[in-house]
Amino acid sequence: MIPTRAAGLARLAAFTPLMGRAYADGRNFDPGPGKPGSVSALSPYIRHRLITEQEVVAAAIAAHGAEVADKFIQEVFWRSYWKGWLAQRPAVWDAYRARVTAGVATPPEGYESAIAGRAGIACFDAWVQELIETGYLHNHARMWFASIWIFTLRLPWELGADFFLRHLLDGDAASNTLSWRWVAGLHTKGKHYVARAENIARYTGGRFAPQGELNEKPLPVQEPDPPAPRPVQDVAAPPSGPVTLLLHEDDLHPESLPLAGLRVQRVVGLSCPEARSPLGAAPLVQRFVAGALEDGLGRAAQHFGVPAERVALDDLPDILRRETLVMPEAPVGLVADALRPYGVVPLRRPWDAACWPLAGRGFFPFAQHIPRLCAELVSG
Repeated sequence: MIPTRAAGLARLAAFTPLMGRAYADGRNFDPGPGKPGSVSALSPYIRHRLITEQEVVAAAIAAHGAEVADKFIQEVFWRSYWKGWLAQRPAVWDAYRARVTAGVATPPEGYESAIAGRAGIACFDAWVQELIETGYLHNHARMWFASIWIFTLRLPWELGADFFLRHLLDGDAASNTLSWRWVAGLHTKGKHYVARAENIARYTGGRFAPQGELNEKPLPVQEPDPPAPRPVQDVAAPPSGPVTLLLHEDDLHPESLPLAGLRVQRVVGLSCPEARSPLGAAPLVQRFVAGALEDGLGRAAQHFGVPAERVALDDLPDILRRETLVMPEAPVGLVADALRPYGVVPLRRPWDAACWPLAGRGFFPFAQHIPRLCAELVSG
């Protein structure tokens, strides 16, 4: 997968004709690596905002109408919902990170075999290899994988989420962490997702049929309830005048940032995929993030007509002594963790400002707002 905006736009154009009925009818089927399917594979580009949510939803509406493309549009909004939910409960992310650190220091029995693809369950072991080799898994396979990890292999959900985050090209703090919590029965209290052999056989076209191998009657994971949601914190008004723009791997579309009143004098770029886990990030992920950042810096230099270069975290104090530094807001996650000590001024996109406060409860109350959000953010 080529980590550039141009490649993302090409993939978007190729998949747009399939965003309607074809996606709704075929999205749950996983034909296997290298086989044509009904999902978009746009997630790595959206995750790093090489292409934006507005662009993707606008393409779906223009090609099919909002009603026909409803299932696809909902999937785009799921990512914004997860980010908003976590923004209102950042302690959930902090607790996850602490448990991963403890877990990888003293891994439980069966963990090393599981992440090596030697669990002894053919479908699970195949998905391990697919994830390691491609940086991607079909969404339905991710759910099956997580359910088998938690309920059949009886491994901590946090360590499975960490394994995904280290290897997924679209690895996102909110979507990944909270999807694993949802499978475990922690997001919607007591409602867990159970992988069943019949379901796997049906939606893999018979490639796998783990009859008798799975725990199909598990109880949901029990943990204390997360903290009550708090309002999404406001961001300070950006300064006026000349600024240095800091690009990071969470948002690499500088051309569409809300920069009214600001004059970008130079651009710097920072990536920290190795911070995804105490065990770092897979080489495939590191290469993708590095390539995406280079692409973002190149486009920024051309768009603003200014110099653009990569920097390291250690460079930020010196830059901040001399320049006013602003950045696209980093949602709760590894980039926000890394940048928090430096006080870089965040720029919140209208999309996030509209979506995140609505994510205090479950997805379906949030989804009631999607038609209005589309009208205001895409069609308006």
